[in-house]
Amino acid sequence: MNRMLLVTALLCGTLFSGKAQNNVLTMDNQRTKTIRLVYPQWQGGDIAHWITEVKDPEQASRGYYLGAQLLNFLAPDSGQETYTVPVATDKIERKVTDGVLDKEALIAQTRAALDILKITHPDKIVTLGGECSASVVPFTYLADKYKDNLAMVWIDAHPDITLPGDAYAGYHAMAVTACMGLGDKQLVAELPMKIAPSKILFVGLRDWERDEIKARQEQYGIKHLTPEDVRENSDAVRQWLQSCGASKVVIHFDMDVLDPAEIIAAVGVVPDGMKIAEVVRVINDIGQEKDIVGLTVAEPMPRTAIRIKNMLEQLPLLK
Repeated sequence: MNRMLLVTALLCGTLFSGKAQNNVLTMDNQRTKTIRLVYPQWQGGDIAHWITEVKDPEQASRGYYLGAQLLNFLAPDSGQETYTVPVATDKIERKVTDGVLDKEALIAQTRAALDILKITHPDKIVTLGGECSASVVPFTYLADKYKDNLAMVWIDAHPDITLPGDAYAGYHAMAVTACMGLGDKQLVAELPMKIAPSKILFVGLRDWERDEIKARQEQYGIKHLTPEDVRENSDAVRQWLQSCGASKVVIHFDMDVLDPAEIIAAVGVVPDGMKIAEVVRVINDIGQEKDIVGLTVAEPMPRTAIRIKNMLEQLPLLK
């Protein structure tokens, strides 16, 4: 979508959902403005070979797009303004540029997401992805708003600190480094602020994939907690929050942190993860310690829904 058309649509209210305008009428009383950002970005992942249930690689790659729509459908109606970031779904040849897969589309969608935030000026953002890079724009926007008074808790099986030129070119694995202001110069230049590594905590981390990534985390000095560290309680998370020097927190919840023995909701299926109840408890405990200003739910991969969609497309009177 042309950026001028996007701005016009926002000003005219055409990107509001049916539940969108409740917050506008009561904003003066609430004093804070929370929006829901549906961000069905899929280009950051190179994941089709892991989704063996879906035979068409293009459909598997775009599974994130359907996943974001399903998250928005399933999430409770909180009366928030809801905006959807325009994301390209054209069938084009995917290519790596400067070490980043589908870089051109990612830059365009980063700008579109920022345009929404610059016009709406939210104080708090709920983001429904999309792959993990859906957090980059809202979190760096909030980092610009709250400066050093903001910390980031990244609940994920992986640290997402790869860089262009690494073995894997998917931007979703570069999401944290992008938030830190590291990575592709053109992509990072679009972002309004960076988050210091001392303000970042990984929770549920258990798969570095390569030794160089573990060494990089140590180099950056980012602390982490494993699923076992938060199995019984959230005390270790609370202790870190009390020492982080910030009163505001953004939380990224990659559903691959969940134990695949309980549920397979994302692309990743790393064993010995966190239970649903443990993730919910940790996030709510964070809210007791700090003011949560950003929450992202990311990496939904609705394998069964994709297959049902394919089935429906083959039926008479529907296709």
